[in-house]
Amino acid sequence: MQKKTKENLIDLSSEENGGSVLLASDEGFAPKENLLKKGRGEFIPDKYTELGKWMDGWETRRRRKKGHDWCLIRLGKPGVIKIIDIDTNHFVGNHPTQTSVDACQIPYYSSMDELISEKCGWIEILTQSGLKGDSQNLFTINDDKVFTHLRLKIFPDGGVARLKVFGQPDDKFAEWQGLFDAAALENGCKPLACSNMHFGNMENIIKPGFANDMRDGWETRRRRDTGYDWVILKLGAPCTPELIVVDSSHFKGNFPESFSLEGSFCPSADEDSIVLGDVKWEKILPETKLKGNMENIFQIELNYVSQYTHVRLNIYPDGGVSRLRVLGHLFS
Repeated sequence: MQKKTKENLIDLSSEENGGSVLLASDEGFAPKENLLKKGRGEFIPDKYTELGKWMDGWETRRRRKKGHDWCLIRLGKPGVIKIIDIDTNHFVGNHPTQTSVDACQIPYYSSMDELISEKCGWIEILTQSGLKGDSQNLFTINDDKVFTHLRLKIFPDGGVARLKVFGQPDDKFAEWQGLFDAAALENGCKPLACSNMHFGNMENIIKPGFANDMRDGWETRRRRDTGYDWVILKLGAPCTPELIVVDSSHFKGNFPESFSLEGSFCPSADEDSIVLGDVKWEKILPETKLKGNMENIFQIELNYVSQYTHVRLNIYPDGGVSRLRVLGHLFS
């Protein structure tokens, strides 16, 4: 471990730059999302939760069996990594004793199955190394490859306040930027109607970035009948979907059991006719199982779908969704 200047480098993993913690082996005491937040984390001596002492970081439960904990990070900006800062600020007596880091280069929106597969092509960029508690642990990385995702391993368990990945971004590599998110607020998408939004507004589902918590998503009340909930969006521009992202982040015991997605091409229809059902809906994705507290990513066969101006997300039977992304190429 050695210190090195961060001049002319940016934090490729920061939440502000679009980084995201996608999955963790455990987050029994503190959530994985804290890892990529600003600063070094704060400490409030008398603050406790139902889980135990409140900690501003990612903290796993004490392991009672062999193995180690880990989390998967998608860099906000693909790039060449020069320095990794594994900050254990305020973690004393509950920090990991060692760490290692793997990295890979895969498409930005890759499924969890691909990420957890060893076929993913993980490369160890930091061999197992010691960690100090309540410290910024800085590691120099000597690899000139461009990476998109990281796998942080901690041995055997414990807490890390922040992860910062300093490097040089490579915008040319980000082929995912060629896809247009037609369901994004910033691209002109507009929610028209939904069956219910008792706990969270439908407008949240198209907001930029990642949800802060459950309040920042769309959530319906519990259904006591045989129906299901839905939301209709007018896309920002007509497009052919290629990837669908149903993000259930923060929804752990209240995410929908499954979902389906329908589309309609009706550029001249008014809002009333869409909401009242005077349009023909085509199936984009059939009813499909969802997993909670993660991005659920689905690739669409291009020979199966058309261009759409509107989509209808159906969730079965109810629950919460943080974000919906409809990524594709613009209609021409």
